[in-house]
Amino acid sequence: MTLPAPLQPGTTRTGSMRSIDADNARGRRSKSGGWNWPLTIILAVCTLTVLVPLYVTVVMAFKTTGQAIDGNAFSLPAPFSIEGFVKAWELTDFPRAFGVSVLVAAISVTGTILLASFAAYAISHNWQHRLFRWSFFYLLAAMFLPFPVLALSQVKLTGMVGLDNPIGVAILHIMFQLSFSVLLFTAFLRSIPGELEESARIDGASVGQVFWRLLFPLLAPMSATVGIFAFLASWNDYMMPALITADPALQTLPVLQQIFQSQFSNNYNVSFASYLMAMAPSIIVYVLTQRWVMSGVTQGAIK
Repeated sequence: MTLPAPLQPGTTRTGSMRSIDADNARGRRSKSGGWNWPLTIILAVCTLTVLVPLYVTVVMAFKTTGQAIDGNAFSLPAPFSIEGFVKAWELTDFPRAFGVSVLVAAISVTGTILLASFAAYAISHNWQHRLFRWSFFYLLAAMFLPFPVLALSQVKLTGMVGLDNPIGVAILHIMFQLSFSVLLFTAFLRSIPGELEESARIDGASVGQVFWRLLFPLLAPMSATVGIFAFLASWNDYMMPALITADPALQTLPVLQQIFQSQFSNNYNVSFASYLMAMAPSIIVYVLTQRWVMSGVTQGAIK
């Protein structure tokens, strides 16, 4: 019978067993290469479901009409052509539609950040009062009411008050983004130490000065996150502008694409060029600001 090796001074049997388990774990990791293959495969498949359609959109947009209908969507353009972009620019009246979309998105982002931060400030500083606490729960409940459920009532109300235009669409975007934005802002504000405000109050700062000069700058990462989500939701929305805006000349890009699609339904290069021009701003904005999205959501979840 082989006796176990004697313990070294200052060590215990439990400690030696833990070291053995650690060595075994390191050995398993070295054998597997440190890869979680099932998760890696799933992520690769999910990535391909995004990159493949994007690749097809880009290559089809730069093809001529003859190349676009040859049945080979994955082939590279030979030669590259901007014919589809020129026709899509004219058919959709792109500058005007782009201006309307920018206006709606700008109002939505600004209004969402301001109103959500105001509401979150009031709720987080009056959490002990039942009215503010229940107001927070009321806003959370509104997250379960999407626009299609309330579409008919919103269409009638906006028409009655003269908001069947891009301004009314922007206001509705703010209202439907308010719940999630207040949730993020409230979680962040409740994590800020109260001593910061107390020191500012001792120095004679008013409520407005405390918010604008002290708290609102601290909300910059969360404001960026809320603004990006509001921009993407507003820019890519189709149903709300289509139902609310009465004048076809004041429609946003997603709606105009659908309206004019019948005019170039067989010209795939024009269709894909139009799609690429419409989604390019949102892709650029997200790529440039994705680190703020992740950091803001992470901070809100942790805090």
